[in-house]
Parts: sequence; C-alpha cells; structure tokens
Amino acid sequence: MKAIIIGGGVGGLTTALMLHNRGIDCEVYEQADVVRELGVGINTLPHAIKELADLGLLPRLDAVGIRTHELIYTNRFGQEIWREPRGLDAGYDVPQFSIHRGKLQNVIYQAVRSRLGESRIHTGHRLGSFAQDESGVTAYFFDRNGSHRATARGDVLIGADGIHSLVRETLYPNEGSARWNGSMLWRGAIDWPKFLTGRSMVIAGGMAAKLVVYPIGEGAHEDRPLTNWAVLVKIGEGGTPPRKEDWSRPGRFEDLMPHTQRFRIPYVDAKALIESTPEFWEYPMCDRDPLPRWSHGRVTLLGDAAHPMYPVGSNGASQAILDARALADRLRDGEHAYHALWAYEQERLPMTAQIVRMNRKGGPEGVIDAVEERAPDGFDNIDEVLSFEQRKAIVRGYASSAGFAQAQVNKTAGKAA
Repeated sequence: MKAIIIGGGVGGLTTALMLHNRGIDCEVYEQADVVRELGVGINTLPHAIKELADLGLLPRLDAVGIRTHELIYTNRFGQEIWREPRGLDAGYDVPQFSIHRGKLQNVIYQAVRSRLGESRIHTGHRLGSFAQDESGVTAYFFDRNGSHRATARGDVLIGADGIHSLVRETLYPNEGSARWNGSMLWRGAIDWPKFLTGRSMVIAGGMAAKLVVYPIGEGAHEDRPLTNWAVLVKIGEGGTPPRKEDWSRPGRFEDLMPHTQRFRIPYVDAKALIESTPEFWEYPMCDRDPLPRWSHGRVTLLGDAAHPMYPVGSNGASQAILDARALADRLRDGEHAYHALWAYEQERLPMTAQIVRMNRKGGPEGVIDAVEERAPDGFDNIDEVLSFEQRKAIVRGYASSAGFAQAQVNKTAGKAA
C-alpha cells in the first residue's frame, strides 16, 4: 500500500505520521515552496491531542503551546455567562492546547521529516490532475510556472489541500466558490500581560460582534505571553466571499477599530491590545455545504478539503487530526483500498457534516447569542435571563455532537455540568 497525500498542512502531515506509524508508505506533496509557520492562534481539543500524544508529540507541543485551563463566555460588558475547566483540569487524560497554528504544524512537520525522511516531502509541487485505474492512481505535479515537476503513482490519493482543494474541485467541478456568511474575522497575536490564570480563554460579545482572547505560547518575558486575539463582526449579507483571492489578507485598523468600542471586559483592555498589534489579518467566515460522499474509488478527501467549517468551537484542526487517525486505521485494516476509503467516509462524514451545520448556528458560542438576544444591555442575574440547564444544553449539546463531551463542573454555578 502506498498513499499520495496532497497538502502539507496539519491534516496532511498528521495523515503521513499516522500512515507511517501503521507501516503504510506515503509521500506528501505541498504546493508552497517552503512549509512556513503561518496563521495565528487555534485551540486543539483533548480528543485530537490524544492522537498526537499517541504519536509521541506531547513534549514538543508542551514546548510551544499553552495547556488551556478554562473557557469563559461573557457578554460584551464582561458579565459571565458560562465558565468551565478544560483539558486536564476538566478530567481528560490529555490537555487541550492553545497554540499558534504554525507552531502546531511545525511540530508535526518536524516529526514527519525525522521519521519518514526529507525525501518523502515534496514542496513546490502543485497538483495539476490525477487519474485512477483498476490498479492505482497517478498524480501529475507542476511548479508555479506550469512546468511539469513530477508524476507520482500510488494505491490511494488523499486530498488534504484545504478549502480551495483541487482534489475536491475535480470530484465536484460544479460546486462553485466557498460560502461566505457575511462575517469578517480579524486575528492577531502579540506579547501581552497575563490575565486571570495565565491559561484562560475568554469569548465575549454577542450576535453582532465577538471578541476572543487567550495566550498561545511564551513571549519575550515570562509575565507577557504571546496572546492571541480575534474579532468577529457581521459586515454583510453573505454569498460570494469578499477579496476571495487572498485568505490571509493584512487587516486594516480603520476597518476594525470601530467595532472594538463594543467590548468592556475586565480582564483585558481589548482596544489597547489590538492597537498594539503591528500586523494582523482578516479572514472572511466561509465554509462549504457537506458533501454526499468524500471517497471516489481510490481518491478521498480529508480536513478542510472534506469539511471546511467556521472557526467555532475549536474544531477545525481537531477534526482534521481525527480524520487522519480514522483513515490510517481503515487503510491498515481494509482488504482493498476502495473499501477502506468507503469505511473511513462512513465513520467521519456524518459527524463532521453535523459540526459544519452546528457551527453555522453558533456552536457552543450560541449561548452568548441567546443571552444577548434576551438581555442586550446586560443583566443582574444570569439565571433569570437563561437558566443554568438551558445554558448547559447549548454548550454540552455541541460537545457531545463534536465527540469531546466530558463530565465537568461549572465553577460559577457550582453544579455538575
């Protein structure tokens, strides 16, 4: 068995490690000339971290990330709606990590280089086309100028090439562009003074705008960790993404700053934090409708190529990692590549499709929206706005559907959550 992996992001690289761990040969083809540490902060959930820990990566993750201690939801005035422990503090066997996306990718990339060897990673290789027959699949790669670089032959081809996946486009040529919901996400990171436990994650706001703040790694000084922030604002009606030619476009202060006036959280001066960040990026909130199937003969999809979703509930990278584990297991155990890819799809497509749909409704952060809808100017008693059981139903319902539910204690309410 040999697999051709298209894409050198978190999903593709994790797939390579998983396959290697199970004795399956593979090669990774990445269109970028260099695998760089791009992006800003993300959270990776315990059920995904468990998979990386089983690959021996926990010490390296600890060296570059933060073990998330708690998650707090507030309204835009900083009034607490929900608080819960996370990771080890919530009773899981492994942590949840708040981490720079590029650092996470690099930890996995370095493990692939070490275990599989440099020769199994091909950068500067853009997929041009692929064709399959009864005995295998052939992929043709080109450089950015259109010159042919390589032809690869394998038993299966795995499209882990992101939301703009060429593999997906080939399988579904009439799907069209990604779907924008009308919201813009601005994201940045800068060294900033510790707040609360130093490992806390705060999400504040409501339906019109949300603010997210959490530390993601060491800064230049011990008391000033690298701190990630994000502001999500509804700016349009949705449809075709704005400026779709660039998904990592530098943000502009004049677009963002008017929205920061909404937030008054006591832990962090959001306005000062954002104004102090010299460079940040904007991302249109996009996803795609769930597909009826991922696997077509010897070809399948994985990660954002299979199920691009809104960055809600800390699930994008986590679900790609879970895809990788499931696919590697099925390829190891399956008698034939066709059946293995079908079995992988049966395991992973229904759950990820549900998460895509739940994220469109706000995911667990929908509890903030529900409170703001009832009490837009704040509240004196949260239980009079939305009962503990109602709040729990929103947050726990998402966790259960996304596969990481855990019995926890809500410290604010002092009840089993």
